[in-house]
Amino acid sequence: MGAVLFLSLVAAAAVLALLWGVRALWARLTGRPVVPWAMRMDPRSGWSTVYRSTARWTAQAPSTQRGAEAATVHDITDVVPREIR
Repeated sequence: MGAVLFLSLVAAAAVLALLWGVRALWARLTGRPVVPWAMRMDPRSGWSTVYRSTARWTAQAPSTQRGAEAATVHDITDVVPREIR
């Protein structure tokens, strides 16, 4: 099982190397610069996405569910508090 996994990973790496070589050869034949494959990711964009989603969940929701009354934490009446052991 381990040998099959290893050989499949080697085959995948060989296919990627072949594709990269064909791409580099084509770039040289056409006179274009060989641009490396890069994952363009900015860590700050991930933080801003999380920050924006947090703002969305903490924003005050319009009170359309109960008419004029807004649902608040104090509206919960069916919970009985227990003592901590």
